[in-house]
Amino acid sequence: MIIGVPKEIKTNENRVALVPSGAETLKQAGHSVLVEKDGGVGSGFSDADYKAAGAEILASPAEIYLKADMIMKVKEPLAQEYKLIREGQILFTYFHFAASLELTQAMIASKAVCIAYETVEKQDGSLPLLVPMSEVAGRMAVQEGAKYLEKFFGGRGILLGGIPGVKPASVVILGGGVVGINAAKMAAGMGARVTILDINLDRLRYLDDVMPKNVMTVKSNPQTVREAISKADLVVGAVLIAGAKAPHLVTRDMLKLMKPGSVIVDVAVDQGGCIETIKPTTHQDPTYVIDGVIHYGVANMPGAVPMTSTIGLTNATLPYAVEIANKGYLKAIKENKEISLGVNIINGKVTYKGVSDALNLPLVPLNQIIN
Repeated sequence: MIIGVPKEIKTNENRVALVPSGAETLKQAGHSVLVEKDGGVGSGFSDADYKAAGAEILASPAEIYLKADMIMKVKEPLAQEYKLIREGQILFTYFHFAASLELTQAMIASKAVCIAYETVEKQDGSLPLLVPMSEVAGRMAVQEGAKYLEKFFGGRGILLGGIPGVKPASVVILGGGVVGINAAKMAAGMGARVTILDINLDRLRYLDDVMPKNVMTVKSNPQTVREAISKADLVVGAVLIAGAKAPHLVTRDMLKLMKPGSVIVDVAVDQGGCIETIKPTTHQDPTYVIDGVIHYGVANMPGAVPMTSTIGLTNATLPYAVEIANKGYLKAIKENKEISLGVNIINGKVTYKGVSDALNLPLVPLNQIIN
C-alpha cells in the first residue's frame, strides 16, 4: 500500500501524522511512504530524517493525494483539500464530524473511507487514539487557564496556587475522564482548590481515591454546575461523548453567574463544546470575552507542543495504520472491531450513530456496506 502524509495546514498546527521511525516500520512491512516536503519540520523532523527512514519526499499535497492509497493526517481535511480526495481513498485522521456538517457532506460526496481516530474504541470502551491528545489537552488547559487568569491577559489577577496567607484559585472541571483527570492533576499539583463534576458515581469514587486532598468530587447536575461555576476562577470543559456532539452543561444564562475576569477553557470545543458560548479559536487569536468571562476555545491545543504531541499520537496510531496497510481496509475492518468502530463514513454513507444523530443524517449500518 502507498501511505501519504501531507503537511498539516490548519492554523498553527505543527504536528505530523507519521514520524520517521513509523515510516521505517511501514517500509519494513513492504509499503511505500510519501511525505510532503517539510511535513515534519514543525515537530522537529527533517526531510532528511524521513529519507533516511525510506520515505519519498514530494513537493505538494496534490501529489500526495494523487498517489496515496491511504492518507494519514492529524486534523480533519480543510476546504482546499476536499477536491484532492479520491473515491475509495482511505483517510485516517481526527475528523470530529459531529461538529461540522460542511466537512461531513464533503466526505460523503468524496466517497472516501473515513476512519476517525476519535472513535476507534477498545472492548473496555476506552478510546486509544484520543487518549494521548486528551492527556496533552487536559494538562494544557490548566497551563493556559493559569496564564489567562493573569491581569495582563485580562484575567482576575490570581495566581493559581496562591501563596502562604493567600488562598489559591478555584478550578472547576466538568468531566472526570482522561481530559478531566489530567487537568485535575495539573491544577492540584499547582496548589489550586479543584472540583471535578461528573455524572458517573463510580468514576467519582475512583477519582476521590486517587486524587490529592485539594481535589473534591461532586455529582454533576444543573444545580451543582451552577453552584460550582459561580465560585470558579477557572472552568475546564472536559466532557466527551465519543463521536457525538458535546452537551451544553453551562448555558448562556449560567455564564452570568461567573466572576468577571474568570476563565473558561473548553477542551470539548472540537465536538461543539460543553459551554454554550464557546466557539473555535486559534493559537494566534485564542480568546474572546462574553459577560466579562474569558473564553479559550483553541480546537487543536496539542498543536502548541508538537514534539510531545506528535510522538504521543503516533505511538498510538501506528499499529492501526500498519494493520490497515497490511490487510487492506476491508479485511482490517472485518477482523478488528476497534478499527470498524473508527469508520464514520464509507462509500458516501454515514455509518457512525453519533454523527448521524448530531447532524440528522441517515445512518447505514457498516455491515450492510462491507458484507
